[in-house]
Amino acid sequence: MKNHNKKIIIFDDDEDILSICSFILEEQGWKVTAFTDCNNIIDKVLAIMPDVILMDNWIPDDGGIIASQKLKQNEVLKSIPIIYFSANSDIELLANHAGAETYLAKPFDLEELERVINSVLEPTR
Repeated sequence: MKNHNKKIIIFDDDEDILSICSFILEEQGWKVTAFTDCNNIIDKVLAIMPDVILMDNWIPDDGGIIASQKLKQNEVLKSIPIIYFSANSDIELLANHAGAETYLAKPFDLEELERVINSVLEPTR
């Protein structure tokens, strides 16, 4: 399924993950924006207004939980689904704490990435 004109922001301080995810998602028609930190997160997200956000747990400076909570407290941005992703074994707990819609454990495969993104895009199954 092509996702033309759909926008996604990836927050991750791992350049390899950013480039792999960006490549995969761009191949599927996404317009990808990547950030290696979550500083001024409200401004960054407002400027793009993505359809989905991929949020790493260990993102400088605030970390994924605080960054996600800031977005969820913003009236304009709170409805944008956040997919929390981390190699942490407590990822489900972290994602819940962050207020994210769902999560994706690292390492993940392509099918999993696609499935999780589609699950937040199509809440009606």
